[in-house]
Amino acid sequence: MDTTALTLSHDQAEAYDRITEILKGVGVDLDEGLLNPPREGKESVAAVIGKAGSGKTLLLAELVKALNGAGVDIVSGDYEGRKRKDRRTLAVLAPTNKAAFVLRMRGVPATTIHRIIYTPVYDPEYEKIAEWLVGNGEKPEIEGLTDEALERARLFYQAQKSVPGALAAAGLRGSDFITGWKRRDDPLDIGFVDESSMLDNKQFEDLKEIFPTLLLFGDPAQLAPVNQSGAMVFDTLPEPAKLELHRIHRQDADNPILDLAHALADPALEFHHFEQLVEETAKKDDRVVLGQRVEVDLMARSPVLVWRNATRIRLINAFRAVHGAPEDMLIEGEPLICDGIELPLKHRKKRLDLEARGLIKGAQVIYLGPGRKPGFSRLNVIGAEDPQVSAASIVKIEKPDEEEPFIPFAARMGATFLHGAAVTIHKAQGSQWDEVQVFAPDLFVAARMGRVEAGQPLWKRLAYVAITRAQERLHWVVRNRLSRPSGPLRVDDLRAAPTPLRLEGEET
Repeated sequence: MDTTALTLSHDQAEAYDRITEILKGVGVDLDEGLLNPPREGKESVAAVIGKAGSGKTLLLAELVKALNGAGVDIVSGDYEGRKRKDRRTLAVLAPTNKAAFVLRMRGVPATTIHRIIYTPVYDPEYEKIAEWLVGNGEKPEIEGLTDEALERARLFYQAQKSVPGALAAAGLRGSDFITGWKRRDDPLDIGFVDESSMLDNKQFEDLKEIFPTLLLFGDPAQLAPVNQSGAMVFDTLPEPAKLELHRIHRQDADNPILDLAHALADPALEFHHFEQLVEETAKKDDRVVLGQRVEVDLMARSPVLVWRNATRIRLINAFRAVHGAPEDMLIEGEPLICDGIELPLKHRKKRLDLEARGLIKGAQVIYLGPGRKPGFSRLNVIGAEDPQVSAASIVKIEKPDEEEPFIPFAARMGATFLHGAAVTIHKAQGSQWDEVQVFAPDLFVAARMGRVEAGQPLWKRLAYVAITRAQERLHWVVRNRLSRPSGPLRVDDLRAAPTPLRLEGEET
């Protein structure tokens, strides 16, 4: 505890000690650095809750560091290695690609829930390389791979701890070494789940089946999942199992974005007062901008956050119009949002392929151009561990005042996409961007309607979630206007050879 106390505040250190006791009860003693085999029937669920900036991620990172130092193996979504009876493992999970990516950028080896539920099946020959990389075997001799290629794989794995990435560095493609995906049959050990306010009851039950020891990290001020009546899964836990953080740690104490987010907790604060506060803050700090129009250049990588679907659709069509995008096709660089997978039951394996590669509902994607066959798209999945894919796609462009979306092209079946230049605040949960534009006129409508969710005005919950998506700069847009683009959409910063995802029986 001594080394951790140097970086943790009082409330974080108290939570750390409580979690240490929980882990000791299941055979992981962080104080002594001792690991005992997992105990059958021993289960524990707890939650660390706190508002934005309270230090949840820092605490999670310190716990991961301590567990790794004690000899607990970190399980990723790409390879697990051979099982040992006395092995203790930890998996760090997030509900979305972007949330997992944010953790990885902070040095935490996170993956998505889908990548833990569905595990890859490796070709036996290339699995020898994976076992060597993770320290469970001797350096193999593989036909067609030189010692130099294996050394590139070893150096990559040392730096990134990614088996697929290491094999790619050796010159292999995913289709060479991963033969398919399967749903996990055996339980794991310890699970940490970030952004747990996004979990629905079904996901929570699935995770409890997989992890006897489960620790949730979540923000009680965010929006609850749809159809859960404003409740979050950690609300059902007994009070002793909920560890609350209060102080602000994420950024400097004078961070204006966090100041605005926390100001929303004042029950006397009305919408017009809050906009005055935004305006006053913008005059003093350029990290907050009172925008008179939506900046179209930002929309290609960071969607405008709105409340109403009608607003979202209008902004998307305005974005496409100013970029000169024709109605009958997409142009390279257009942002998309995965809206699910449309496949019959007989193609269950292909569904697992798509989801495991990051094409889960809500995933943010950049269109790179058409694939080799009609209906296929080359895509960059933002935040995915292996982002470049080629997939059968069904793209839907919604139109104002029209019930049915326009479909510029579609495969017979595959991943479905909506346009991603604007998204609802609900769908933005779990994601963060350097700069975020919040469409304030929508929140004004929510305030005027007087809607309440979980005892708090809905506009405040919406504003809180939207504001806390911004890492560096917040744009509070007050007028329904759109700027002109400074140039064409870009894809040159995303180009790489995509790994094709095909339906069984289709040609490459």
